[in-house]
Amino acid sequence: MPGAFLEIKDLQTHFPVDAGLIFKRRLGVVRAVDGVCLSVNEGEVLGVVGESGCGKSTLGRTIVQLIPPTSGTVVLEGRNLNQLHRRELRRARSDFQIIFQDPYASLNPRMNVFDTLAEAMRTHKKIPRRELRQRVAALMRKVGLLPRTMRKYPHEFSGGQRQRIAIARALAVEPKLIIADEPVSALDVSIQAQVINLLAQVRHEMKLTILFISHDLSVVKHISDRIAVMYLGKIVELGEARAVLEKPLHPYTKALISAVPLVDPTREHARRRIVLPGDPPSSINPPIGCRFHPRCPYMIEACKGQVPPLVDWGENHFAACIRVPEINQLPSNR
Repeated sequence: MPGAFLEIKDLQTHFPVDAGLIFKRRLGVVRAVDGVCLSVNEGEVLGVVGESGCGKSTLGRTIVQLIPPTSGTVVLEGRNLNQLHRRELRRARSDFQIIFQDPYASLNPRMNVFDTLAEAMRTHKKIPRRELRQRVAALMRKVGLLPRTMRKYPHEFSGGQRQRIAIARALAVEPKLIIADEPVSALDVSIQAQVINLLAQVRHEMKLTILFISHDLSVVKHISDRIAVMYLGKIVELGEARAVLEKPLHPYTKALISAVPLVDPTREHARRRIVLPGDPPSSINPPIGCRFHPRCPYMIEACKGQVPPLVDWGENHFAACIRVPEINQLPSNR
C-alpha cells in the first residue's frame, strides 16, 4: 500500500533452539513470525487474530523493537526502525508504544500511579516538574480514573483500573502508533467492554493508529477497521473487518468464526461448527507447502507442494489458499 503509515515487509522473527551447556548444538529454529507483510494507514485500527502460539504477540513486540527481527523491515512514517541505533530508537519510542496483556505484571509494584505516568512524560516530553501533577491528573481523567488516586500503588487497584493505568502510560508520551497486545483478555467481560470503548474513544480524540492483537473475534469486530488472520507465523487472510467476519475466504478463518458463540440460540443450533482435527503443527518444523493443510478439510495433494501466496480475491480481500474459488464459489480468474 503506497504511502502507508506503517509498512511491514517480509518480517521474520526466529528463535534458535539449542541444547547443551558447554558444547551447544543447534536443534532447530522456532519460526514465530515467518514472512509477514502488512500495511497500516494512519488512523486505522488493524485487528490481528489467531490461535495461541500463532505469532501475533511476537509480531507486535517485533514491530516496537522489543524483540529484534531476524530479517525484514518495519517502516514507520518513512523510518526503518530496524536500522535505528539505540539512542535514536529511544527517541523514536515517543511515536509508538505498547499495551501489554497482563495488567498485573506490566506495572512496577514499587511505583505509584503518579511516578509511573510522570516517568514517561519526563523521559520523552521534557515537561517541567511544576506541570507534571496537572498533566498526570488530566491523563487520569482521560482514561476514567480519579486524580486523587495518583499516589496509590498498583496492588490497590482492580484489574480493569490497572489496565487503564497501563493505557494511560502508553498515552503519556502522545504516541502515533499503539500496539495493543490482548489488552482485555485478562479482564471480566463487563470490564472488557469498558476498556474497548476507552480505546475507541482515545483513538478518535488523539488520532491514533492501533494494531489490536487478540484471539477473541467478537472483541476485534467491535473496534477494528480491517482484520488480519495469522496461522503459524503467516498471514492467511486480510480484509475489511465486516468482509472477513461475514464472508471469510480461508478455511482456517471459517473454523475460527464458527467457534464464536452466538447470542441467539436458534442461530447457534442451525450453524455448522467446524472442528479442526489435531493441534497446530510445531513452528520448529512447519509443514511443507500450505501450513494449514494437515488440518484443512479441503486439502488436496497440491496443497502439500506449494506455499500459497496472499492473493487479492476482490475488494481488497486477501487470502492465502489455492482452493478459494472452489470453496467459496468464486470465479477462478479473480
